[in-house]
Formats: sequence, structure tokens, C-alpha cells
Amino acid sequence: MISFTNETVDLDQLPKYETTTLTQPHPSYWTLMAINTSIFLAIIGIGLAALLLVNEKAGESWLIWMVLYLIFALFLFIVYRASFKRRGFALREKDVLYKSGVIAETTTIVPLNRIQHVALNEGVLSRVFKLGTLQIYTAGGNSGQISIAGIPIEQAKIMKEALVQRLVVQSENE
Repeated sequence: MISFTNETVDLDQLPKYETTTLTQPHPSYWTLMAINTSIFLAIIGIGLAALLLVNEKAGESWLIWMVLYLIFALFLFIVYRASFKRRGFALREKDVLYKSGVIAETTTIVPLNRIQHVALNEGVLSRVFKLGTLQIYTAGGNSGQISIAGIPIEQAKIMKEALVQRLVVQSENE
């Protein structure tokens, strides 16, 4: 007969995920982020210019609108740059760890035995920079999903294959 125990866990004895060395996105990923942000800002700028040309009242204060636009653009680039520097991931023996966030830092740890599906995505611009996004899906839906962008495509393929191999071994053991 198996006896049931439910002992208190000493929190000081648990491994600290904070000590894990994280792999940062490839430096080219910042260039990709800057290009995407520039495209977004160009679209916003065209819309703003159209508004200023069509609306006389708004057109009278074009200088204020341009200063606000430039402040917004600068703010966006600063936040994205800080976001880029704060991202990191690690593939560990028993889990995958992903950290991101500037204002609110988020650390997601997905145990390998909870992974259900792994996908590798390459966008049009990502292919130019030879980068990919590794998406890891769990049974928990969006709360357990990790999307790691800015991984060199060859490294992403190796990571995907390693995770898929673990899934195969796991399903054989069940």
C-alpha cells in the first residue's frame, strides 16, 4: 500500500530560474524590429499627413502634430530597443524558459512534458536576415504558449528538432 504524503517544500531549496543564463535574440533582430517599426510609423505618418491636408483646422497646427508624431516615434524606438535588450530564452533539461518585458517583466517556464506542438515561422523580412520565430504550444492555451523571435534559423531548426524528439520519446513512454 502506498502511503500519501504532502510535505511542505522548503522554498530556499528550489532551483532559482533567475540564475539561468539566457540567450539573447540575434543582433539582426533589432534591425528587423526597426524596419517593422519604421513601416508602421510611415503608415501612421501618411495617415497624419492626409488628415492635415484634408482638415483645415488640423492643418493650421501642423507643427504641433509633427512634434507629437516625432515624440511618439522616438518613444516607440526607445521602448522597442529596451524590449529587445530584455528578451532572452533558455532550453534547459526539463523546461523552456522565456523572459521579456520592459515595464512589466514576464518570465514563462514551460515544462517539456507539457509541450504539445512546436512550430517554426519565418516571415518575409525574417528570411532576409535568416531569423525565425519558434512557437511552443501547450495544453494550457495562450497562457502556456511561448513565441521566441529573433533566433538564427539554423539554431531555431536545431531547437525545434530537439523539442520534437522529446515529444516523440514522451509519447512512446505513455
